[in-house]
Amino acid sequence: MTAQERATPFHCPYCGDEDLRPEEDGAWLCGACRRVFTVKFIGLRFPEGASK
Repeated sequence: MTAQERATPFHCPYCGDEDLRPEEDGAWLCGACRRVFTVKFIGLRFPEGASK
């Protein structure tokens, strides 16, 4: 996945509704609660002592 591609969220993180619409700059609009949000992947974390 390149920096320009966006991962599609399946639910609003605020109200849980599934009516999401893409907005500018990688943001998403929830049709139910009208909040606009972004999703950012930071990385993976492995428990200490776990093999990678």
